[in-house]
Amino acid sequence: MPTAPIELTLAHSPDPDDAFMWWPITGKMNPDGTPVTGPDGRPAIDTGRWRFRAIPADIEVLNRRAASPAEMPQYDITALSVRCWADVRDRYAITTCGASFGDGFGPKVVARAPTATPGASGPVIRCEGCLRPANENIAVPGKRTTAFMMLSMILGRESVLAAPDRFVEMPFDQIIGAVARGEYQGRPIHAGLVIHEGQLTFGDAGLRLVIDVGEWWKEETGLLLPLGVNAVRRDLDARFGAGAMREVCDLLRASVAYSMDRREESTRYTLPFAMANVARGGGQAPTMERLDRYCSMYVSEETREMGERGRQAIERLLGEGAKAGACPEVGRVGLV
Repeated sequence: MPTAPIELTLAHSPDPDDAFMWWPITGKMNPDGTPVTGPDGRPAIDTGRWRFRAIPADIEVLNRRAASPAEMPQYDITALSVRCWADVRDRYAITTCGASFGDGFGPKVVARAPTATPGASGPVIRCEGCLRPANENIAVPGKRTTAFMMLSMILGRESVLAAPDRFVEMPFDQIIGAVARGEYQGRPIHAGLVIHEGQLTFGDAGLRLVIDVGEWWKEETGLLLPLGVNAVRRDLDARFGAGAMREVCDLLRASVAYSMDRREESTRYTLPFAMANVARGGGQAPTMERLDRYCSMYVSEETREMGERGRQAIERLLGEGAKAGACPEVGRVGLV
């Protein structure tokens, strides 16, 4: 009798650039993780003895899960913030494909324009210096995210430690609405750190840019800003036999290459994911033009294969983060 395929969980954030990469090996999925009906719900490429089950989830949810092995089952393959990988590097290895890099752009701190919300609490946030006072609350997508580590480096460790509770964690798709309203669950919100599509859509809500952390990093180092990575469990060979990790990583690379070679189809596939994010967080429905622009920003040639340029950027970022007390020291970063 034929052997049943080995199912591996493949967790990724529900934003378009992550969805873009994996449909060739998972089959096309709905934003809730259920398969699309018909032939499109089957993998587009031969996955051999493996079957990949897509699990879309907020990046901070994935970060927390990876960091809590004693409390929750661990996904076989998962998206992680680069910052979080520093905490779980003994159990997860970064793959050379599937990473998101900003090149002179990245997560953005945004605030209300002076006339956007009459009567909203707090002063107008005009520059990064305005973010340092302990009474200025900033909405963030999670304290394990690379975006928050970057903000911590910009503001300085003393400023962050002086009032850690002023960084209000919430789902990434709630941040723009919270900043526009000036509150979240009864707490005043003066600025927000936006990731994913929010980097392009914050202006629709009457918000203005305070600082682009990717631009800041480029000016400081001249390097790409590594934001998210794809990672696989280091115990695949022990669980499934010698060479299992290499087989899986080869399929991951094939998936990214297949999707990038079919950019129009891949971008169109991500539209329901973008629509679902809007439905949860509010805002205007995305246009295909804007969606294509966003996917082009974060599904780049370094996503296909990060190479030495990408590896060095990760190493430098985590090294600077460790110096700033924002993450543990990791030393040389290896890839699979």
